[in-house]
Amino acid sequence: MHSLPLPGPGPLLRDDGPLLLVPDTVLLPDGPAQDHAVVVDGTAFTDVGPAARVLRDHPALAPLRLPGWALLPGFVDAHHHLTQSFGAALAFGEPSEIFRRVWVPLEGALDEESAYVAAKLAAWEALRGGFTTVADAGTRAPVDVEAVAGAARDTGLRCVLGVICNDAGEDAVDDVLARAGKHLARYASDPLVHPSLAVSIPEAATEQTLADVARLAAEAGAVLQIHVNEHLAAVERSLVRHGLRPLEHLHRLGVLGPHLLAAHATLLTPRELALLRDTGTAVSYNPVASAWKGNAVAPALLMAEEGIRFGLGTDGTRGDAFRLLDAAETAQRLTHGLATGDSSCGGGWTWLDHGTRLGADAVGLGTGSGVAGVRTGAVAVGSAADFLLVDLTVPELCPSHDLPWELLRRGNRDQITAVFTAGRLRLWQGWPPDWDGRALLAKARELAHDVVRRAPIVRVHRPAAEAATAGRSALHAAGARGVSA
Repeated sequence: MHSLPLPGPGPLLRDDGPLLLVPDTVLLPDGPAQDHAVVVDGTAFTDVGPAARVLRDHPALAPLRLPGWALLPGFVDAHHHLTQSFGAALAFGEPSEIFRRVWVPLEGALDEESAYVAAKLAAWEALRGGFTTVADAGTRAPVDVEAVAGAARDTGLRCVLGVICNDAGEDAVDDVLARAGKHLARYASDPLVHPSLAVSIPEAATEQTLADVARLAAEAGAVLQIHVNEHLAAVERSLVRHGLRPLEHLHRLGVLGPHLLAAHATLLTPRELALLRDTGTAVSYNPVASAWKGNAVAPALLMAEEGIRFGLGTDGTRGDAFRLLDAAETAQRLTHGLATGDSSCGGGWTWLDHGTRLGADAVGLGTGSGVAGVRTGAVAVGSAADFLLVDLTVPELCPSHDLPWELLRRGNRDQITAVFTAGRLRLWQGWPPDWDGRALLAKARELAHDVVRRAPIVRVHRPAAEAATAGRSALHAAGARGVSA
């Protein structure tokens, strides 16, 4: 048990001045530190350092001591689809390219209200799982993207928000570019929503548009998000059409660069890895998506060794940062470590880094690259006060010998007691302190059933219970035939 009672959300909700927090442990960029304190003033960390020095330098602040807790930077989800939450349970057991059969039809059935509720539900799940920032790759719902932005703001989730710039067989190029420019200007100074451009897959946009939106993103200091080299079918279509793989095709058009966030990038040749490294292009490594519906696992260990920038993404599979870290290491262990005798596969620190500060860099919010001066992903002076208070007094972490490894393999979402973004408490023990979470759940259940019913979704597999019943019936019938024979 804690040596002192939980402080409750009240002291953490104060907005009349700075907070001086003194937890047992602070996870700094260099690793865990004991006997440290932080000052949160406004939306940022204004002091971080040894507790004795911080207390001495801020005599007017009453310290809030947090025995048994760790203060961690909020995690960064480098690839999400917030308006797909109503169909999250439809992706299980499905073969690749399910976006054609599930996601596009689902999002096409959303209106303003259902898009907002779906995005708010996903944003809440992300915060519950320890993500304070997500990169949303753009909704295909026929609604104003402000529905997604509003949901992020209302939950307190920091969002790198893409606007879809597809035009192959659709809009005129000028219309796409005008929409992209308007989006970049619309959210240029928003405190929580950071504008991004997005193309679903390279073949969804004309070559001119791919080049133009890359230029726009680079000039604006924004991120361009594109799903690249995720599915074998897409790689083969690109080879047939262009004689080049998707990433090579983008390179020929001048799209690669520090502004590009290539989602998935699982099917890569050595030459393509060199292109990523040499152009400074960032990648979203999405290990759960690979396990659930992909064709391969991104070579993230090799990327780390080569200095290729990457973050960790959920692809909307489940909003649980600790399970994402575990999946990131496990996928590398299964695809590379077993064959080479590598028992560490990057160690706990690698995946913590790429899930926080290096993930922030990948989505354009890292040190020196923050949109509109915002940077996140680290507990450091000047960084946005996006952080978690995590209970360390649990059986899973007793005894504790190596906190980074333990958080990776044994950490749990239920340990996240408080979630802050921009210096404000957004969740307490998983629930919002200033809006009605249960009302949202009720509304989401109501709308989701209607949306899924109306959407022309095509699933390969039946629901698990139906499939199990059919399987048992088939076995029983086969047994009966054998007895009668």
